[in-house]
Amino acid sequence: LKGTPEKLSGELAKDKTRIKLGKALLEERRFALMFKGDSLGKSGVVRLSGLASKDEAGGEGMLAEGAAFTWRAKRKEAFVERENPAAGKISSEASKLEINKIVPRGSFARNGIPAQAEVLFITNATIWTSGPQGKLENADMLMRAGKIVQVGKGLNAPAGAVMINASGKHVTPGLIDAHSHSAADAINEVGQAVTAEVRMSDVIDSRDIALYRELAGGLTVAHVMHGSANPIGGQNQTLKLRWGAEAEGLKFTEAPPTIKFALGENVKQSNAQRPTNRYPQTRMGVEQLIRDRFKAAQDYEKEWAAFNLKKKDGLTVPPRRDLELDALVQILKGERFIHCHSYRQDEILMMVRLAEEFGFKIGAFQHVLEGYKVAEAIAKHGAGASTFSDWWAYKFEVYDAIPFNGALMHDQAIVVSYNSDSDELARRLNWEAAKALKYGNVPEEEALKFVTLNPAKQMKVERHVGSLEAGKHADFVIWNGPPLSTYAICEQTWIEGCKYFDRAEDLQMREALENERAALVQKILASKEKGGEGRGEEGEKPTEAGWE
Repeated sequence: LKGTPEKLSGELAKDKTRIKLGKALLEERRFALMFKGDSLGKSGVVRLSGLASKDEAGGEGMLAEGAAFTWRAKRKEAFVERENPAAGKISSEASKLEINKIVPRGSFARNGIPAQAEVLFITNATIWTSGPQGKLENADMLMRAGKIVQVGKGLNAPAGAVMINASGKHVTPGLIDAHSHSAADAINEVGQAVTAEVRMSDVIDSRDIALYRELAGGLTVAHVMHGSANPIGGQNQTLKLRWGAEAEGLKFTEAPPTIKFALGENVKQSNAQRPTNRYPQTRMGVEQLIRDRFKAAQDYEKEWAAFNLKKKDGLTVPPRRDLELDALVQILKGERFIHCHSYRQDEILMMVRLAEEFGFKIGAFQHVLEGYKVAEAIAKHGAGASTFSDWWAYKFEVYDAIPFNGALMHDQAIVVSYNSDSDELARRLNWEAAKALKYGNVPEEEALKFVTLNPAKQMKVERHVGSLEAGKHADFVIWNGPPLSTYAICEQTWIEGCKYFDRAEDLQMREALENERAALVQKILASKEKGGEGRGEEGEKPTEAGWE
């Protein structure tokens, strides 16, 4: 090696073979060496990286195709300081890449949105309908134009139908996550206690790779929620995981609007990283704030009602528009539904009583880890409960959480769902449902509803999704075995008759991505090799050393 640590050149010697290095870098003790592999009978550029000590160096190498190996070299000459060699000019050449029209831009993209099958027919499957038909063995399902036409045994396939022979396979409704933060970031507007005017629909990231990974786990619908920093938080957005669509194309347009409320330690700022004077800072303050804002919403609604009666005369001025109160008026009218972050029994009861005071119904309590203590009150009110399967003891306010919570609430006729609150957990919601069997002996068909029909009911979309019944969207998953098994693998995920995930295709895309990555790395390395010798910094002393 010779040159400066920032700009080295040299040769690689093995036996009688000498190979010129295309690139050599030295930063403190760390080496990075590159050379053409043709002298060793290898294609492309070979890369070496490792550490140098006083008398030897060694590390790992990688061939062009991605195969790894180890290497080692010993010093054969002592370090000699020499004069600065003449420096050449650096040259560069722009690279040109052919880019296909793919959606979305990024990994695991396709050449367009999947086409909808006009007529789709599944035969010989074990179908978990999550509906009145229960689980059907050796059954068929007919779908047309993105909707289910018929589910049963011995059905006849229409001419020209796309056929899926699901012999030995299990088919379920698409899984539904009632509490998600996928396709979004920075979703906690912490600046004030009431943020009902902010909307998750404005910040949906349709290219979030989490959506594709969740499709690979059978998820088809996600309820993307605002964070839990505010007693009255932002407006949520329900999505269909139509991978490749833009943000507007992901929105589940039939889903009624919802909003995030929150109780407990987060909103009274017990865990604030810096001192804050934001009101409220106690549970009693949280209750009073919510009550005050609903009273303000009632007054606001009366002002608009009075204006609408008098506006024909043209002698009245409309009330000032308040986006926060607009959302709360929708709640009072039953047009927008609350999903309320909660843990403790006292705050759950408080919210139930407050809702009944103002005459509206809670859509669902989220987390609700002490729900088992007040299950009768939740059931009487008619709220749903979207909880974790087996999370407990991860912070003080969940001190009394138990894994039997979901089953106990289910036994009290509450509509219970298991949610993820996590991009990772959302990839395995079928396993979460299986935990209802372990903790509470919930029958397997009812347990599956914890991630299909029940969250659909909580989000008020059960007329469209959540079960495999005639008239509903053709959202379904094909599994290689029983869906509640830890060995179950999602093979295909369909939304409205369009195949958005196929494991066989996924395996091909993985290989293609690895090949593309290797090709891009080689292109970068080749372009760097065409540059000149470079020019050292003013006053730097070149070095020279030999290795073998």
